[in-house]
Amino acid sequence: MLYDTIIIGAGPAGLTASIYASRYMMNHVVIGKIFGGTITLAHRVENFPGFVSISGPELAGKMGEQAKALGAQILADTVGRIEVAESENGKLFRLFTESGKRFEAKSLIVTTGTERRKLNVPGEKEYLGRGVSYCTYCDAPFFKGKTVVLVGGSNAACSGAIHLAEFAAKEYLVYRKDELRGEAIWVEEIKKNPKIEIVYNTNVIKILGTKDGSEKVVGVELDNPYKGEKELKADGVFVEIGGVPLSSLLIPIGVKLDENNYVIVSERMETNIEGIFAAGDFTTQSLILSQTITACADGAIATASAYKYVKGQKPPKIMGS
Repeated sequence: MLYDTIIIGAGPAGLTASIYASRYMMNHVVIGKIFGGTITLAHRVENFPGFVSISGPELAGKMGEQAKALGAQILADTVGRIEVAESENGKLFRLFTESGKRFEAKSLIVTTGTERRKLNVPGEKEYLGRGVSYCTYCDAPFFKGKTVVLVGGSNAACSGAIHLAEFAAKEYLVYRKDELRGEAIWVEEIKKNPKIEIVYNTNVIKILGTKDGSEKVVGVELDNPYKGEKELKADGVFVEIGGVPLSSLLIPIGVKLDENNYVIVSERMETNIEGIFAAGDFTTQSLILSQTITACADGAIATASAYKYVKGQKPPKIMGS
């Protein structure tokens, strides 16, 4: 089957792109291994219109329900390779997935997003799953009544710190700068929480653990002494220091990236390759503001652009939008 468009990625940008593709009557499929994307790691979302407060997984679930209700086919798979070919009807994109499936489309909307950035310090790999975690929402309940360290200072870290404090007895929030960069309301909440102790201008340089076979985290080593000590005792370490753009899939076919590997797009979400559009937090557009709502907007714009490319005309106006 030749699709009008294939959407790679099933996060907010991809699901919104699918919703608009269905409304535009574009034959499409969504391919993404992680349903919901990184929004599923958010403990609490309070800046998405229509919801005073909602968890990330619940918000992603509602987006997915809407996409499916409109007829979307969502496949839990990973695209491993893309080929660009010419046909008698114009450009053709062939996709090959890790499960061995092959797909063809007239256009692509890529929304692969980002993955969690690593500290790259000794002990991080060794104790992954044994006290080291990249998802406060997923793993906070395992540290009820314990002492934890959370590394980071942006929105993801601040949201995670608040959630983690609901379970942990004590929490050290270690940040390399002299002020947290999360939303003001979250920063204020953190500073008022007696369980959370902020350690500024400091980096974790090593994760400490047992060597007796139990292999579990027992603390961290700091590059600057805190209260006269270079080690903090802790039962767990949560890393919330942002993401790395998952753009490598596009390199072999010549899609241009910036110096930090973000996909360069126009205001219409066009890449330098005609027929390939990109949306979400792995594009240069996201550097203006990286939020779920902007990812959704990018996804909608990308689909409108894909429609114009495939059909040769502006997309129809959708009533109620």
